[in-house]
Amino acid sequence: MSIRIGDEAPDFTAETTEGTIRFHEWIGGKWAILFSHPKDFTPVCTTELGYMAKLKPEFDKRNTKVIGLSIDPVTNHASWAKDIEETQGTVVNYPMIGDAELNVAKLYDMIHPNASGGSPRTADDNATIRAVFVIGPDKKVKATFTYPMSAGRNFDEVLRLIDALQLNAKHTVATPVNWKPGEDVIIPTSVSDEDARKKYPEGFKTLKPYLRTVVQPK
Repeated sequence: MSIRIGDEAPDFTAETTEGTIRFHEWIGGKWAILFSHPKDFTPVCTTELGYMAKLKPEFDKRNTKVIGLSIDPVTNHASWAKDIEETQGTVVNYPMIGDAELNVAKLYDMIHPNASGGSPRTADDNATIRAVFVIGPDKKVKATFTYPMSAGRNFDEVLRLIDALQLNAKHTVATPVNWKPGEDVIIPTSVSDEDARKKYPEGFKTLKPYLRTVVQPK
């Protein structure tokens, strides 16, 4: 089954570079980013893992945990981590799941259900295991996207997305196109003008009855 926004993120037990985890227990009361890779020692993923390590302090500030996944065994990840440190200039500072049997990849519908683990594997076999799942403290999937193997993911956008999702969770507002933290936000149509005036006594802009903007709440 496909995993959609609003679904509960499937729980699982897996070996990682930081020991065995039970996913929901590992998330605890925080937000979480699960991002996956088709194979260790792949060029695009090497750059991604390094950049995510550099961004991790920013995710920490947002009460968000980061965990990666590769379909190779955990024992391979340590060697790959050395390459990442050497080429990207940063140490991988979050756990990496070993998923050699594709258990998590299949659980999260990242790959064809008939795919098998082990070698040899072709690029076509691996192509779909480049997904990102944003999961809330309630263990529900808040956002998800998948990239091809040839295009590096934009993790600055994931950080921006976390900011938008957390703002919505706290203040029930939406964010417009290309929104950045500190810019005006949108009052959802589910909030009446009367309620909006109570909530925002300093005022808001009405561009159309269905499009009202207000200064971002603190």
